[in-house]
Amino acid sequence: MAGFMAQAAVPLLPALADDTGEPTQAQPTLPQEKLSITSASGPHAFTVELAKTPRQQQVGEMFRTQMPENTGMLFLWGIPRDSDMWMENTLVPLDIVFIGADHRIHAIEENAVPRSLAQISSHGPVLATLELAGGVAARLSLTVGDKVESPSLGAVTASAKP
Repeated sequence: MAGFMAQAAVPLLPALADDTGEPTQAQPTLPQEKLSITSASGPHAFTVELAKTPRQQQVGEMFRTQMPENTGMLFLWGIPRDSDMWMENTLVPLDIVFIGADHRIHAIEENAVPRSLAQISSHGPVLATLELAGGVAARLSLTVGDKVESPSLGAVTASAKP
């Protein structure tokens, strides 16, 4: 994820030896699922890793050296909340897409700067945060209000209802 606040990552290295200290290497590939974003330019398909646990979210995309354009990492927050990310130990630029409880894009931070400690905020409660390769949001003309669909987003919404 960009840091967690949130962090960024791409799969490659072995599991972290210590799950409580500061991350020192990329985490293994997380469970994956399909995700689509429907924008004015049409539907766009991605395969995303699911960052569900606090440790997976803390490490995120840290230390990964590449992120293919059709992949991403989805951070599931469980209930809508403010999401603050940063790019500490993240080596590639990312587009950070904040997804509201209505499954629509709430905000986008394009081309977040690798290794930056600057806070990137959702500017309001969101259900999830999606990290994509830097430049993808502009190339696909993604905008606030575009619809995001994935099995996990539906499951989070269902479980958050009273």
